[in-house]
Amino acid sequence: MHDTHRIVGVHVTDRVRRAGQVQQLLSEYGCSIKTRVGLHPVNENVCSPNGLILLELFGDEAPCRALVDKLTAIEGVEVQQMVFEHS
Repeated sequence: MHDTHRIVGVHVTDRVRRAGQVQQLLSEYGCSIKTRVGLHPVNENVCSPNGLILLELFGDEAPCRALVDKLTAIEGVEVQQMVFEHS
């Protein structure tokens, strides 16, 4: 059996302006997202304008690739991927 682990990091700058577009895509491709973790610096006085979302994708490669492509097309969003092949 051939299996793949796809981990995608989504760095969002200016979360206030970009979060809606990013969230819309994550909802649209929700069936391809197995795990989602959101990280952003925060303290008592400040909530950071930047954030990082880690996604574990699964399923057919085409929708996963489409999600990555659409996220990458958003200004202020950087996407990086790690793909681990298991056999």
